[in-house]
Amino acid sequence: MHKVALHYALTHTTGDRGLRHPLMDLLAAVARGGSISAAARDLGMSYRHAWGELKRWEGELANPLIIWGKGQSARLTEFGSKLLWAERQAQARLAPQIEALRAELERTFAVAFDPHAHVLSLYASHDEALVTLREFAARHGQENGLHLDIRPAATLDALRALNEGRCIMAALHAPAAISPRSPLAAAYKPLLRPGQHKIIGFVERTQGLMVAAGNPLRIGSLTDVARSGARFVGRAGGSGTRYLTQTWLAREGLTESDLCMADHAEPSHAAAAQALAAGLGDVAVGIESAARAQGLGFVPLEREAFHLVCLKSELEQPAVRALRTLLARADWQQHLVSAAGCEPARSGQVLSLRAVMPWWNLRPKAAARPSAFATAEVADR
Repeated sequence: MHKVALHYALTHTTGDRGLRHPLMDLLAAVARGGSISAAARDLGMSYRHAWGELKRWEGELANPLIIWGKGQSARLTEFGSKLLWAERQAQARLAPQIEALRAELERTFAVAFDPHAHVLSLYASHDEALVTLREFAARHGQENGLHLDIRPAATLDALRALNEGRCIMAALHAPAAISPRSPLAAAYKPLLRPGQHKIIGFVERTQGLMVAAGNPLRIGSLTDVARSGARFVGRAGGSGTRYLTQTWLAREGLTESDLCMADHAEPSHAAAAQALAAGLGDVAVGIESAARAQGLGFVPLEREAFHLVCLKSELEQPAVRALRTLLARADWQQHLVSAAGCEPARSGQVLSLRAVMPWWNLRPKAAARPSAFATAEVADR
């Protein structure tokens, strides 16, 4: 079976709203005009080009397309006629879908030609607050031209994407009170630099243990998880929650090897909750909203801030300013509480890394090697 690839064109004129294929146009012109020369004139091309295209397509499709004899009109072969018929049938059947697709593409590309529109790319791990933000921005962001392009990514991958210029903003989460030597702090430190990165307040949420409804294993801590032999569904590498889990384990004198780990790791809170609901594990670390969405029980362990982060140099870019304005709106913050079940935390405010993460050690080691951020300022300004 031959494969079909779709293409589209950007033009100032209205033109034909259907899907066009040059071979089908050429076959239709031959059928109308009775000759290749008439078809070429009809389509505004040279006879040589029309002839060459027909021969090329005959080779591509391994079937003759045109029949003609000396002194006779050119006509389509049976295969050529069936090909043209099939294309017309498809066009007629798919006309509504084609028009809907064309209109959607026009609406989407309109953003690129609108000088007042601002697209902000954001890489972030799963959180219901981000879903709520995207929906709110779709309804109200038109007022300041904001369009959010949110891509799912593990926290460390999101920060790497930010530093490599693949997005304008990333998200990170951390409790304020953790040890500077904790696994979470150690994972974040190589990717963030005071003075180079700025935090934008977003929400506060609760992380804890997702368990079966009613908590039949009576789990209240990771120590209980280790003691009970409950199947623990872990998180994929690069996940901030993975490092947060390791931080909690260290506090209780445990490591991941003390847990009965499930065979698979999940990439998000929602996926971990789904795994528990499907009976693939007994407990996992996650956020409360993900547990409630699957009808699971939840054991709260720690409040943490879920922040947005961008480079200091991007703070006054139109897209970032538009997002900060949106986050500071009272109606957004009220909607966040009712729709996502979490609290705004200095929403839209620009915060220094040092203020948000007081556990950060700003004093460089005497023999430290220069990093990729060697030009970053030593302290926030």
